[in-house]
Amino acid sequence: MTVLTGDPHAWHLPQSGGAAVAIGVFDGVHRGHQAVLAELATVADGGPVVALTFDPHPRAVVAPERAPLLLGTVEQRVEWLRAEGVSVVGVLPFDRIREWSADAFVEVVLRRALDARVVCVGVDFRFGYDRSGDATTLTSGGFDVRTLDLLGEGDGPISSTAIRRRLELGDTAGAADLIGRPHTVRGPVVRGDGRGSTVGVPTANVAPDPRVQLPANGVYTAGVQVGDRSHPAVVNVGTRPTFEGTALAVEAHLLDGEHDLYGRSVDVAFGDRLRDERRFDGVDALVAQIRVDIADARRLLGA
Repeated sequence: MTVLTGDPHAWHLPQSGGAAVAIGVFDGVHRGHQAVLAELATVADGGPVVALTFDPHPRAVVAPERAPLLLGTVEQRVEWLRAEGVSVVGVLPFDRIREWSADAFVEVVLRRALDARVVCVGVDFRFGYDRSGDATTLTSGGFDVRTLDLLGEGDGPISSTAIRRRLELGDTAGAADLIGRPHTVRGPVVRGDGRGSTVGVPTANVAPDPRVQLPANGVYTAGVQVGDRSHPAVVNVGTRPTFEGTALAVEAHLLDGEHDLYGRSVDVAFGDRLRDERRFDGVDALVAQIRVDIADARRLLGA
């Protein structure tokens, strides 16, 4: 797969007789996006299937106070698009192109760089300075234009907004159903305060990108991917109120033994929600509950 980044003026694909291009944020590459990409592949007619995405998220540039938390990093987004069979991903630098005219976007990106033939966008898609371009603009430019609700960022039954709402409620199973895979956060393992080891429950403290949505505070089953191996785990998301904590932390206890993961990047794929995070009357009560959580996680994960 080809990944195009940086200034789109420097992008170039060999002339292909016409690429099939879908344009959207593709946040989470959920089941709606997957359906769009599958349909796009059927009309590509042997040409490349291209997904154009944005980084940063357009709303983070034009209205940062309303910018949503994301369902993954841009690196994860590219990986998920690859898994859906996309042959080219173009990551558009929205902070650079936001003032381009609609004509410039069409000429530089769609014609010169991608040699687009089919262009698929959401029904409310707008592009170019002052949002002057839309699907009609693309049709007038000679492209075969397909407009689909599933590429939008609204609050439909399958949308990034709907998935975020489920995660905010701790409904990781519901989110996974809409995404088509577990909600997964990525980050390095950093040093914590070491309390887990002192009570016999060592944890890996994961520092995910703060722009990425976490599920509601609580305890979850998970798979922690390290390199090419996935480890069954029980994960706490929260502030550790028993210890008067205030900072949000993601702590994973791996069920298949202790591993030295400091400094390594891991993926935490959330499974079932076990319980809410709560304050306990002392360390002994907390450890007793953790033992119950571990037993529940082992039962659910078959670990």
